[in-house]
Amino acid sequence: MNIMKKFIDLYHQKISPNFVTEIEEEIRKSKCKSLLDVGCGANSPIQRFSDTLDAVGIDAFKPSINKSKLKKIHKKYYQMEVLQIGDKFKKKSFDCVLASDLIEHLTKKEGNKLINMMEKIAKKRVIIFTPNGFVPQGEYDSNPWQVHNSGWGVEEMRRRGYEIIGINGLKCLRGEYALVRWKPSLFWKIISNLSQLFTRNHPKFAFQILCIKEVNKKD
Repeated sequence: MNIMKKFIDLYHQKISPNFVTEIEEEIRKSKCKSLLDVGCGANSPIQRFSDTLDAVGIDAFKPSINKSKLKKIHKKYYQMEVLQIGDKFKKKSFDCVLASDLIEHLTKKEGNKLINMMEKIAKKRVIIFTPNGFVPQGEYDSNPWQVHNSGWGVEEMRRRGYEIIGINGLKCLRGEYALVRWKPSLFWKIISNLSQLFTRNHPKFAFQILCIKEVNKKD
């Protein structure tokens, strides 16, 4: 089992990068130095490379912020509602604004409002990671904000000017919490990972989508 796990990790790193690697690459190629991590949670995907950034994390759930602080993922933290960022932060105050596994927890109206604020705060790039369409999810870890309230599709994000990368393989293979649907789980995880070779460039078939938008610097 350990050998198979090592193979899967190597596959992700060298052949089919996962969303953390994709986010890191998007930040690197746009030469972002500062980042606002909206709804950062306890295990932000930037933790692998956050030492290269002036990163600020915000989250409404204090236990998540406390866990993130222990890992020293961000330089600064704010416990606040994500829809308050438009009042808290100035326009063009961060090179990149990231929302990973966040907008699906908001209503459509709230989500669109948040995206508009993110696009104003960002100087270079906005990055959003979310399930492809609505995926049911309930509360867990005593965190009421973990419930899913909306779904976001490829075409609607493209209409907003986002480029889309498909993540986590075929949508039909995964369910709640992005877990594979069938057993043996290791086998189906391998199949899902292999399907990432296709879904990366065909995101409408992917379980999750990584959405990237270059912000107009003249705005």
